[in-house]
Amino acid sequence: MYPAQFEYHKAGSVKEALDLLAKHKDDAKVLAGGHSLLPAMKLRLAQPKHVIDIGKISSLSGVKEEGGTLVIGALTTHYAIESSAVLKSKCPLMPEVAGHIGDPMVRNMGTLGGSLAHADPAADWPAAVIALGAEMVAEGPKGKRTIKIDDFFKGLLTTALADDEILTEIRVPAAAASVKSAYAKFPHPASRFAVVGVAAVLTMDGGKIGKARLCFEYVLERATQDDLRKQAQVQLDRIMGLMALLVSEPCKRGVEGRYPLAAVAQDASVDDFTQVFAV
Repeated sequence: MYPAQFEYHKAGSVKEALDLLAKHKDDAKVLAGGHSLLPAMKLRLAQPKHVIDIGKISSLSGVKEEGGTLVIGALTTHYAIESSAVLKSKCPLMPEVAGHIGDPMVRNMGTLGGSLAHADPAADWPAAVIALGAEMVAEGPKGKRTIKIDDFFKGLLTTALADDEILTEIRVPAAAASVKSAYAKFPHPASRFAVVGVAAVLTMDGGKIGKARLCFEYVLERATQDDLRKQAQVQLDRIMGLMALLVSEPCKRGVEGRYPLAAVAQDASVDDFTQVFAV
């Protein structure tokens, strides 16, 4: 199906994009990589009168380290994240998740910020950034503001971004040597979206879990900061089964040569999982 008629605008800077948003207000949509907005427009689920393309704003792409924080531009593609040497070294969960997304064409065009701003609960990124405790940086007419990830997702396809704001950066902490992470999902065979998935970030303490953030995706319509311990008690056996799947190459060194995440999980109690979230 063809999209409804619209006017195309190519923004050369964040300021220009914000000016266009302020001018056209609810009639405008921001285009990043296009893998969320364009399918919706073709199905006429979205019919903006103005499309503001920010895809060529170079300041919104790239990965850099500032102190103990990794700063990822919102327009950084999935492939750029998957292949980033900095992220492989300092935050291996991000490249691991990126490699699970779609196919090479999707990974070369789709962007981290576009996916997060779209807030699809079946997407791969929301669970990962929640587990990592990331921060979102948005820019609008009043300047920049930082949004904690636990406050970012508000509902199905809904975030804390105001209508006149653009997501510009994603900030994640660089992982210490004691931090282990992994991601697993059961993908839909056609779309590669998650039927169900889980991201885990564990801080190990002497071979045991000192702190953990788990985020399960596509089990609710939105990301939530609700404490799910009571539900986790009921579902503990299922969680342990999923934990056994959370084995990545960096995690294969551990207790008596066994898989640490799975081995620790065998003796874990619900209280070991200090933060459990769902998307």
